[in-house]
Amino acid sequence: MKFSSDSYSHEECCSQGHSSASTIASIEAALSADPDIDSNAIAIRMLGPIVLLEGFITNTSDREKVISLAAMIAGPENVQDRMLSRFPTQ
Repeated sequence: MKFSSDSYSHEECCSQGHSSASTIASIEAALSADPDIDSNAIAIRMLGPIVLLEGFITNTSDREKVISLAAMIAGPENVQDRMLSRFPTQ
């Protein structure tokens, strides 16, 4: 292995991947830590700097909570809501 000036640093090669992974992990951790949110059917993906919230919510108040938690981590301008409402039948 070569460690000269022409080899790339880790940050140059991997900064976007680690940044996306850590953002997703942070949002998932925040959602799972909130006992009031049913996040089992919510998927979090990244498209560049944009956080995509996809999947299903089962409670109308969950949408605002999920968006708010994601916005605190990624910034409100970087959150795109694509969640669908699916209410349980009684």
